[in-house]
Amino acid sequence: MVDEIVESISWICNKNNVPVPNIFTEFGSYTVGESGAVLYEIIDQKLQNDKELWYMIDGSFITQLPDSWGMNQKYIMLPVNNWGLPYQKVNLGGLTCDSMDFYNTEAHSSDLYLPIFEEDSERQYVGFFHTGAYQESLGGYGGIQHCLIPAPKHVIVDRLEDGTITTRLFSEEQLSGPMLTILGYNQNQEAPLNVVIEIEKPEMVKTEKLASV
Repeated sequence: MVDEIVESISWICNKNNVPVPNIFTEFGSYTVGESGAVLYEIIDQKLQNDKELWYMIDGSFITQLPDSWGMNQKYIMLPVNNWGLPYQKVNLGGLTCDSMDFYNTEAHSSDLYLPIFEEDSERQYVGFFHTGAYQESLGGYGGIQHCLIPAPKHVIVDRLEDGTITTRLFSEEQLSGPMLTILGYNQNQEAPLNVVIEIEKPEMVKTEKLASV
């Protein structure tokens, strides 16, 4: 790809007797997309309108894969297990109440297919790959996300020089306690939280209590 770009620019410049410029690029997902993947478990399935089968994931596309929602970006999607089972056309839905929290097509197809499984006796996992470009930067790490969806567990996978695959936990799944703390709730504090701001004016400083939460 780089060769094609450089060759095209060089040809145009030579044709028009223009000095060849210095070229600075930022390819984003082309260079770092392979560094990330997101894994979900199918926690429920439902039939809508007697014809649309939905698999519900234990997360949210809006918060964890925001490009799929904001830019209709498609990723490499593969079932992690149950490859030997028959496949069926499905839609994937997230946990939020947002009607846009869904994923229903693959990058190379207008339909999405996943294994047929019995949710009472089997577990089904699905992976989205090449997600390492912007998703964490857009969605943020920790903090408070859309519809209070917690940040997922983060695991770093390394391949050593001898080919050995190693894993280490970077962060556990976000819990409700830290999220409530961020929102200002404190079970051990009964008195209201006073929010105070200092307003500086020429020749005077005034302190006002703006609100109690």
